[in-house]
Amino acid sequence: MNNTITSPKGFMAAGLHCGIKKSGKPDLGLLVCPTGAKAAAVFTTNKVTSAAVQISKEHIKSPQIYAVVANSGNANACTGKTGVRNAQKMCAETARLLQIENRKSKIENRSILVASTGIIGHQLPIDKITVGISKAAEKLSTSASAGLDFSRAIMTTDTKPKQAIRKFAIADHRLPIENLGSQIANPVITIAGAVKGAGMIAPNMATTLCFITTDVAIRKPLLSRALKTAIDNSLNKLTIDGHQSTNDTVIILASGLAGNRPIVTQCPRYKKFTKVLMELCDDLAKQMALDAEGATRMFKVVIKGAANKADAAKAARAVADYDLLKCAIHGGDPNWGRIICAVGSVGVKLNPNKLSCRLGNITVFKNGTPKKFDVKKASKIISQTEHTITVDLGSGKHSDFCYGCDLSAEYVRINAEYHT
Repeated sequence: MNNTITSPKGFMAAGLHCGIKKSGKPDLGLLVCPTGAKAAAVFTTNKVTSAAVQISKEHIKSPQIYAVVANSGNANACTGKTGVRNAQKMCAETARLLQIENRKSKIENRSILVASTGIIGHQLPIDKITVGISKAAEKLSTSASAGLDFSRAIMTTDTKPKQAIRKFAIADHRLPIENLGSQIANPVITIAGAVKGAGMIAPNMATTLCFITTDVAIRKPLLSRALKTAIDNSLNKLTIDGHQSTNDTVIILASGLAGNRPIVTQCPRYKKFTKVLMELCDDLAKQMALDAEGATRMFKVVIKGAANKADAAKAARAVADYDLLKCAIHGGDPNWGRIICAVGSVGVKLNPNKLSCRLGNITVFKNGTPKKFDVKKASKIISQTEHTITVDLGSGKHSDFCYGCDLSAEYVRINAEYHT
């Protein structure tokens, strides 16, 4: 079964080593839609952005996107005008090669998106990359192995490729069959995604590099709206270390080849597509949490009883980012006091006399008072691969959540040795 980004109709991919990484591991990926795709993206909110982000922010405005070229091992961030020129060269070389294969359409540099990830402050070995792009173009394939090669080519400190796929039927039966033309009654829509990221991950941006493909036919503004909704409720709910990267990018490409009636309004078909896209992004977010640098387990913080949505989100992130709690979870220590300390330190409205906390299904603190509980059972819960922490602020009816992971000595080792 093809569960990679080449699964939706109309996509090809390749990944290989071009010479950026001294390890010899894959470091260049190419994702192509030969017929052209509608595209949308979400980028980092960091004020310092990579050359790739700067270029892709402009190119995403193009009506059709034909490819994404991505490299790992070098962020091409804080590299000045030379870095921008190198990002432009990556787009130009990709467009040139695709134009040779596609005589029907004019493929401009603006029809190519670019992404980079890796060490900040180093110029790209652009000559090696342009040669690599040529070799990748020769390797393009719709196979599952090609999609996997792309996923591996975007990895940095990730220990494994992270992919997800969803398929669903969309109700298109309102038109008579004889009038459908190239459209299909109740077609199956495929959405697939690949993501990389194990550190420098925090909410309020796109979160690392993520590439999503789908064959749904949909208007570009609606594709953009659906992506933002999905990211806000999945990848933007993940924090590993509270740090935003300069390169974070999520891109979705829609080939429109599934055969559905184009989605042109926020109709039930749009809502179904958005729901499934959100599920796929949530899957990828959880995979990232479980593959975070040095992580051995992940947790979900659910905040209830908040005075407003902003307070709920702020409190959830405060708990998920609280290093003392992350260390306790790594050690299997059900130290709920650190949870209460976290929510009380970020300025959200709460009622101390109604404040409550649960670890899994065990209530450890209720209405401002500690509860007797089985410490061994609580320790077992937080030592699981996944568990949920629930806090009720007792101040309202709003809720939100955030994903986090434990903090280990391995995280320190990885980041102490990352550059050297």
